[in-house]
Amino acid sequence: MNKPAGNANQKTATRPDACRADGGRSETIQHLRREHFIPLRKTDLIRRLTESATIPAAQRAAFHEFCRLLDATFHFRFHDCFEQLKDAYAPFNPDAVTAAADALAETSHPELLDQLFERFHGLLQQANYEHLDRAAIEAALGAASDWGVRINVDLDAFERLDVYIRGDVMDQRARRRWQTMFRPEVVDVPIYERLVVIFRLHRPPRLARNVIAEAVYIKLFKNIPKQDVDMLLPASSVKMTWLDRGRIMLPTLSGVSLSIYKIVTTGLLLAYTSFVGLIAFLGTVGGTIGYGVKSFFGYLRTKDKYQHNLTRSLYYQNLDNNAGVLFRILDEAEEQEFREAALAYYLLAYEADTAGWTSAHLDRRAEQLIMQWIKIDVDFEVSDALRKLKELELVRTTGDGRWIAIPLDQTLVILDRAWDAFFRYA
Repeated sequence: MNKPAGNANQKTATRPDACRADGGRSETIQHLRREHFIPLRKTDLIRRLTESATIPAAQRAAFHEFCRLLDATFHFRFHDCFEQLKDAYAPFNPDAVTAAADALAETSHPELLDQLFERFHGLLQQANYEHLDRAAIEAALGAASDWGVRINVDLDAFERLDVYIRGDVMDQRARRRWQTMFRPEVVDVPIYERLVVIFRLHRPPRLARNVIAEAVYIKLFKNIPKQDVDMLLPASSVKMTWLDRGRIMLPTLSGVSLSIYKIVTTGLLLAYTSFVGLIAFLGTVGGTIGYGVKSFFGYLRTKDKYQHNLTRSLYYQNLDNNAGVLFRILDEAEEQEFREAALAYYLLAYEADTAGWTSAHLDRRAEQLIMQWIKIDVDFEVSDALRKLKELELVRTTGDGRWIAIPLDQTLVILDRAWDAFFRYA
């Protein structure tokens, strides 16, 4: 059931895997929006449903077999989807180890690039990710949380750039600032629990030499503060703060001023004592050059420190890269499809009365049950769940718009027959 987002819908959930400042999760997070994603493992869902008191003990083994058949059916369907995605990504995969003589030539075809982005977009929708618009990306440019690094990003370097997010939550993290005498203070930090970046660069970037301009790169991260989204983008450079600039420039300016003063005084001295004055003059010039060299290396050390902080902050937050992201997202989408369909069938088969339920009634009950289990206010995607069950012929509708589940014994026969029909060679 779709409901408007807002403070009334915010829920605080205590979960064992909550966000910490090191990229993990704190014990308490606050969901800012109701989302379709059901954060419950497939195995745990099957166990909860099978052990439910509403299922007669004599049918529990059969219901468990139903879950296995349903899971296998979705797995087969997603296998075909994955093969298509692999074929679409193959010409653009920077990590490919298989021979493809025409791979680079194929990347010049715009329709192949469009096809890849469209297929990837569809997969992320099935896994309940949302597309992050350009305005949200630009809002993060130049900003940084207390755990991030300020970055200058050249958006013109991207031929294609899409960012997807899932899990819009408020986390609590501890920080130390000089304003509070470096005492720890707990602050609210809006984060994305999952963030996917897919991009292609249209011109050679100021990056490492091993970056392939023709390739499409895919990155998956976890628990990223909203202000730090730009840290995940290439074609960027570290942005020096005014404090860091002052720490570099002030000693340099004072040193140069002092050197100029000494040069003037040494020049006067040189007029009277040539040899001693020459030595003093050369020493002053050398000192000035030394100040310049010291400032230059100080600048490089400061940039290296920021780059190190950037690498360290993302080390434990990077979940996967390139083709590995396809595997992970496909698995999430497959499990999400199963969760929705299995939960909807269970409710219609074992909790609904003989007259069936409306989709609104099913939606409310599914959300109540999920809240009871994991204390998270999920927006159950009832229309998608019923569509999948109807395609598999596991439910039927009445004239007044109610939904009724096909009995379990018939359901097993239907799924077995559908599985046998995938291949027809005998």
